[in-house]
Amino acid sequence: MCAISFWLLGSQVEAQTYSTGVGLRLGVSNGLTVKHFIDSDIALEGIVHTRWNGLLVTGLYEVHRNVREVRGLRWFYGGGAHIGAWNRRPNSPPPWSDASYRGGTVIGIAGIIGLDYKFEDAPINLSLDYKPAFNITHGAGFWGDEVALSIRFTF
Repeated sequence: MCAISFWLLGSQVEAQTYSTGVGLRLGVSNGLTVKHFIDSDIALEGIVHTRWNGLLVTGLYEVHRNVREVRGLRWFYGGGAHIGAWNRRPNSPPPWSDASYRGGTVIGIAGIIGLDYKFEDAPINLSLDYKPAFNITHGAGFWGDEVALSIRFTF
């Protein structure tokens, strides 16, 4: 029993490789990301990103799991919500819009799944994720094209 307790304690210590990461998110939409662990395997992530000449704010709750074969690599999944506003860009309107689209405010839900890697000897974190979303208001529908790489400074 004592050996199992030490093994579990050791797994928990190894699980959290950083407390907070701040950096850039680059992909279909670009912006800033902040990820903060509230427990060894639970993180909150905030993303402020641009899309269609507008600005969106996304909040996510994420569960992280170790990939035992690679030190510092974890996979994660989670969900949350977004709110934002954008204007119509004449050369690149959202694919679900029609000619009368003028922009507006959007509220929706989002999911996320990805890989998170923390360099052992440097305060750098890389994260590659897929973040599908569903708009509930204004242009309601599914967005399935959000793939991004996040580069964060960790502390």
